[in-house]
Amino acid sequence: MIAHQIEARTRQWPRMRDMPRCSLCLDSMVAPEASVLKSDGEVSYLWSCDSCGQGFVTQARSSAALA
Repeated sequence: MIAHQIEARTRQWPRMRDMPRCSLCLDSMVAPEASVLKSDGEVSYLWSCDSCGQGFVTQARSSAALA
C-alpha cells in the first residue's frame, strides 16, 4: 500500500491513526494476538502482521497505574 492510500484510509477512519503499523510493509494492525497485564500496571501487546508475518511488542500503562 502506498503512502497516499494509507493517509486517505486514516482520514476516513480517524481511529486507525492510533493503531500500529508493520515496520516492514506498513500495513495497519487491527488487534493484537495477545496481551499481558503486568503487576506494575503496564500492559504488553503482541502484534503480528497478517501480510508479511513481522512480529513486535508494544507497551502501555493503564490509567489506574498512572494515578
